[in-house]
Order: sequence, then C-alpha cells, then structure tokens
Amino acid sequence: MTASRSLRPVQLAGIAVLSAALTLAGCTKSEDSGASDSGKSTGGEQVAKDDISGPTCDLKTYGGDKIDLKTAVVGFSQSEKEANPFRIAETQSIKDEAAKLGVKQLLTTNANSQLSKQISDIQDMINQGAQALVVAPLNSDGLEPALAAARAKDIPVLTVDRKVNSEPCKDYVAFLGSNFVEQGKRAAQEMAKAMGNKGKVAILLGSSGNNVTTDRTNGFVDEMKNVAPDIEIVAQQTGEFTREKGQQVMEQIIQAQPDITGVYAENDEMGLGALVALKSAGKTPGTDVQVVSIDGTRNAVQKVVDGEMAAVVESNPRFGPLAFDTLQKFLNGEAVPQNVVIDDKLYGKDNAPAEVSSAY
Repeated sequence: MTASRSLRPVQLAGIAVLSAALTLAGCTKSEDSGASDSGKSTGGEQVAKDDISGPTCDLKTYGGDKIDLKTAVVGFSQSEKEANPFRIAETQSIKDEAAKLGVKQLLTTNANSQLSKQISDIQDMINQGAQALVVAPLNSDGLEPALAAARAKDIPVLTVDRKVNSEPCKDYVAFLGSNFVEQGKRAAQEMAKAMGNKGKVAILLGSSGNNVTTDRTNGFVDEMKNVAPDIEIVAQQTGEFTREKGQQVMEQIIQAQPDITGVYAENDEMGLGALVALKSAGKTPGTDVQVVSIDGTRNAVQKVVDGEMAAVVESNPRFGPLAFDTLQKFLNGEAVPQNVVIDDKLYGKDNAPAEVSSAY
C-alpha cells in the first residue's frame, strides 16, 4: 500500500543548547542506566570515535548562508515504516533533539520503504521551505534527484545510518553512522567463540542495494576466514531486514541445511524471526544453534539474557544529538568531518543482564 505524501510540521520551542563534546547525550529516560565496558557507549548515548580526522566540509566550500537552528525549518526523511524498533528510536531521537534545541519547525516524512516516495518526500520538504535536511537513505543509490534538488538551493544534507554513493561536500555535506564492516567482524568473532570455532553457519542478509548489507556481510565473511576457518558458511539469503521475512527464510534454510549450528542475522528483527523458525523446527537456540545479530534492540538483548542469543552487536540509532550538533556547527561556518563514525557497543552474556533496560 502506498502511503500518502503528507508532511507533518511540528512547531517547536525551547532554548538551543549545543554540545561541542564528542560524547552526546541520548534521548530516552533510561539513557544513564548500565555501565559500559572498554569505553563503549552505554545504551541511550551515541559516542563519536575519538579519531575523526580526515576530509571536512564547511559552508564556504559547500555554499549557502549561516543559519541559526532556532529560526530554521529542518526536514527529516525516514526511509522505512516505523515497525522496526531501530526506526522508531531513530525518528524519536530526531524529534526530541529538535524540540530540545528549539528548532523553529521540523518537517518529518516516511518513505515506507519506497525509493520513489523518499525522493518526492525530500523534494516536497524543499518546496515547504526546508533549510537543512537529515536523511536516512533507503538505498545507497537512487537518491540523486533529491540530493540534486537540495544542492540546487545550497541546502545542507546530512545522511544518517546508511551511506549514499555520492560525493560528500559536493552532493551532500556528511555521513553520520556506524562502521558496518566492523560490526560484521565483531559478529564473526562472537559467533566463532559461541560455536567453538567449528560448524556450519547461515547468514540472513539485509536488504539489497545499500552499504549496510554489503559491509556487514563482507566484515563477517572475511573475519570468519581469519578467526575460524573451520566454520563453513553454507547459506546466504536475504531476509529484507524484517522479522517475518527472516522467519520465512530461516525455515527454508533449515530444510536445506538441517545441520546448521550458527545463524548470523544482519539485524535483530531477522534474528528474532530466526528464533521462531528454529524453535518450530525443534531446535534449541543457544544450545543446538548459536545466533548472533546486529542492532541492540531491547527484545534481542533480552534474548541474550535468556540464553537464546549468543551476542548482539549494537548499531545505535539515536542520531538526534549528533545530527543537530553537526548541522549547527556547519551552519555556523565551522568545518565538520565528511564521515563521522560512532562507537557501538557489544551485548554479551556478561553485560546484557545489567544493560538490557537501556537498550532501545
């Protein structure tokens, strides 16, 4: 079903408080609960890596005028319907931070996983007077018409959580997000430990056409070859980042590969779907089959606590503080990194019980 293209303007008031620190507070009541290990972010926070050296972008190079966010209209384009906890937390973080900072007006849209709609959503927000845009891209390719429309008016665009195959500081300002290759590597390390460095693994791939799926797959496959060459990857099939599809695909894989002993799900929703399929097939997750996933949703972290998942690699969706901090610095004329990587944590058996309440 195609959703309507309606915009939802939200009038916001407040005092702009912009932190120059790299550690940026999160937007939920539970954000300070739980201690982190090895300096990783606790739930509810995003922490940019200390090393953010590299190419930068500034207003003089990109073009445009200085703007105070308290007088600005900002647009946020969400890519997927908010049935996934990641998307719910991501959108809420943007709304909460806009309200906290006193952004004059926030326009929000949701493309409901339709690329053509995301393009038209962004173009509509530009026509509504958006002076800056935060975009969670559906795919790495295809948003060029929307980026071009923004670029024609020197409207700064930040992309979050997925990269686009365009040129930073030319087609858009900067990308903010996780190191997805590193996430795949960490998942492989945890899987190898849980499986005792032997067995057969199936991969539930994310949706095609974006760098998240590609990077999480490459990171996992390459690291598995290094740390546990005796583990065989026997299936790779897309679950489209959804729980229902993850369950369906897992059911098919179990029939084709009944002796698998590990499942790597490239997001938690697929991992949770896989658990249902495994149990229905008479297998005991955590005993017969080890499951590792990526995202850090509360439901998945609880499965680590329950012993059904071996580990969950976090992919923190709370981009509001980092996105608006980056935007305001850029609009003030400061140089900002073209690529800001956040430092995600790992939920394992040792820390999951204490930190499940701070997951999203």
